[in-house]
Amino acid sequence: MHKAGRHFLQIPGPSNVPDRILRAMDYPTIDHRGPKFGKIGAKCLDGMKTIFKTKSHVIIYPASGTGAWEAALVNTLSPGDKILMCETGHFASLWCKLARRLGLEPILIETDWRRGALPDKIGEALDDDKAHEIKAVCVVHNETSTGATSCINEVRKAMDDASHPALLMVDTISSLASIDYRHDEWGVDVTVSGSQKGLMLPPGLSFNAISEKALDASKSAKLPKSYWAWDEMIGPNKTGYFPYTPATNLLYGLAEAIDMLHEEGLDNVFARHKRHSEATRRAVQAWGLEVLCNEPRDYSHVLTAVMLPEGHNADEFRATVLKHFDMSLGNGLSRLAGKVFRIGHLGDFNDLMLMGTLSGVEMGLAVAGVPHQAGGAQRAMDYLKASAAGESSAVAAE
Repeated sequence: MHKAGRHFLQIPGPSNVPDRILRAMDYPTIDHRGPKFGKIGAKCLDGMKTIFKTKSHVIIYPASGTGAWEAALVNTLSPGDKILMCETGHFASLWCKLARRLGLEPILIETDWRRGALPDKIGEALDDDKAHEIKAVCVVHNETSTGATSCINEVRKAMDDASHPALLMVDTISSLASIDYRHDEWGVDVTVSGSQKGLMLPPGLSFNAISEKALDASKSAKLPKSYWAWDEMIGPNKTGYFPYTPATNLLYGLAEAIDMLHEEGLDNVFARHKRHSEATRRAVQAWGLEVLCNEPRDYSHVLTAVMLPEGHNADEFRATVLKHFDMSLGNGLSRLAGKVFRIGHLGDFNDLMLMGTLSGVEMGLAVAGVPHQAGGAQRAMDYLKASAAGESSAVAAE
């Protein structure tokens, strides 16, 4: 049955794909060995360095973020290697599971899933590792299942304070191009990401940004690899090409996305996401509900996970919102199933879209009979109005 209007896709990724990127992808597929493709490939490879904020290599795979997880591990590690991971949520747990299946030995620092990674615990584990058996520290920058962001610069400091030589690997699948991230400055060795969130593309591309230290480690790593091998990629990439058939039309879109991000300005992109996250939390607090992340400095700027009162099922609430208001909200994952819903506010997203989203949530709470106080959407709108007025005053002052 046709529903009038546009569906609101407010899950924390895949995010909405803007028309400009859809139009960029709407071209005939070209010869991926021809001269025209080389220019597109080079633009994407060089452009992604500016998004990761690195001067080193960026590898682009036709794969999901899970593929980029695997690529990060198999290119740098050997069977039986110990790696230190922080269980900040569902996706950190999945990366750990993947590592075990590859024959690695993860050491898992557990959390209550209500905050980011724990730099002090990471530092303690590295201090205790006198023989330097731990070969990598793996951290999820923004945990999509919980709405908590980890302080990567503090993780790096903990590693440096411990004088530990382990590689630092960071998952930025849901944070890249939405939250400030600095691969080189923060001393990250492998950064993992995907196309379907802050980069505003459909799913299908994934990335590894790699340091020289990681590249050196890949020369002696013994885990089997072929499709994921960095050395197979780096040669052809120098001229904008790939060793196997790339996702040509997604690369058209990626080139456009990079242009759009720089036209807005990365700092402006980050500020926009921060503003929307603050407005969303104010709405949640006004409703009398609880944000899952309970460490304010770890609040995510790309999504907000909201806990429902005891006795109310979050999946039933989401179904009510979808039925009555044609809006998709993110579900709770694994131990959070049925307990939380997640509001995505990332990618190509503006103030009016946020207000439509929060109004839909507030109406859904009423229709579903979830105990709450009215006025959350109004609280968010007041904040956004004040922010807009402040920006106008600043511009006038200039």
